[in-house]
Amino acid sequence: MVQPVHITGVGGYLPERILTNAELASLVDTTDDWIVERTGIRERHIIAGNQHTSDLAVEAARQALDDAGLKPSDLDALVVATTTPDMIFPSTAAVVQSKLGASGFPVWDIQAVCSGFVYGLAQITGMMEAGMFRRVLLVGAESMSRILNWKDRTTCVLFGDGAGAVVLECMDGEGGIMGSVLNADGSYRPLLMAKHPHPGASPDMPDMRIDAAGIAAIEMRGNEVFRTAVNKLGEVVGQVLEHCHTEVSDVDWLIPHQANIRIINATAKKLKLGTERVAITVDKHANTSSASVPLALNTYYREGKVKEGQLILLEAFGAGFVWGANLLRWTKG
Repeated sequence: MVQPVHITGVGGYLPERILTNAELASLVDTTDDWIVERTGIRERHIIAGNQHTSDLAVEAARQALDDAGLKPSDLDALVVATTTPDMIFPSTAAVVQSKLGASGFPVWDIQAVCSGFVYGLAQITGMMEAGMFRRVLLVGAESMSRILNWKDRTTCVLFGDGAGAVVLECMDGEGGIMGSVLNADGSYRPLLMAKHPHPGASPDMPDMRIDAAGIAAIEMRGNEVFRTAVNKLGEVVGQVLEHCHTEVSDVDWLIPHQANIRIINATAKKLKLGTERVAITVDKHANTSSASVPLALNTYYREGKVKEGQLILLEAFGAGFVWGANLLRWTKG
C-alpha cells in the first residue's frame, strides 16, 4: 500500500544584508513609490560576497531537518532547485550534501527557474509514492542578485536572494501531498531570459551564448510576462483542483510564487479567492525565484498561520515558460 507523502519539516534562510528601495534609488533611476506601486516590493535580501547559493541552501536545510527531528544521515535523497548554482558542475545539491557532512544517498539539482520548487515537489512525491525513497530533503535556493544588470531598473528592483526547504516523508495517515500539475511552453522563452555573450567566445562564433550564474544578466518583457503568467497560473490551479476533486472555496491558503504583487492579486481575483487567504512575502523578500514558495511557506508556518488540517495550494510560474501547482493537506501537527 502506498503511504502518503507529508511535509514533516520546514526551514528558510535569508542573507543578513537588506537592500531597501531607497538604497536602490541611489543606484538606478527609480523611487520607492515607483517600485511599490508596480511590484509591491519594499526591500530584498542580498547574499554576502563570501557566500554561495549552497550556503543559503545549507542554512535552510538545517532548519528544516531540525524541525523534522532528523539528521542529514536519515535522508534517502537531497534535491536542490536552483537557477543560480555555485558552479556549472558539480550540482549544488552535491555541495550541500558535503557541507551538511552527509553521504551515501543520491543528490541532484532541478532547473525550472521560478517553478523549480513546485516541479521538485511533484517529481519527488511521484518517486516516493513509487517506493524509491522514504525521506527526502527538497531545497529551493537562489542568488538572483548575481545575475542582475544593476543599471536596468525594470529588472534589478524585482529580485532578492534566499533559500527555503522542506523535509518530505512517507507516513500513514490522512492528508499530505494530494496532487500536482506541471506544464511548459518553450516558445515563450524570448520574453524572459538570462543570457550574455560568452567571454571566451570565438570571433568566428560571435552569437555563442551561455546561461550560467556569474556571467549572465536577466532580460524581461514585463507586460507580456504578466499577461501570460496570470492566464497560465489560473489554468494550472484549476487543473490541480479538478485533479484532486476539490473546489477553490475549500482552499485555506494559496501560497504563490512571490514575483510581483500585481500578478499575485490578479491570479487571486481570477480564482475568486479572497486576498485574506493568499500568502504575501514579496514586500520583504522580493522575487527569490525557486526559493520564493518555500520561503513563504516557512514564514506563514512559523507565524502560526498554517495550521493542522488546512488545504494548501502552491503555484509558480517561471522563465521557459514553465509553470505548475501542488495541492496538499497540512498534517504536520
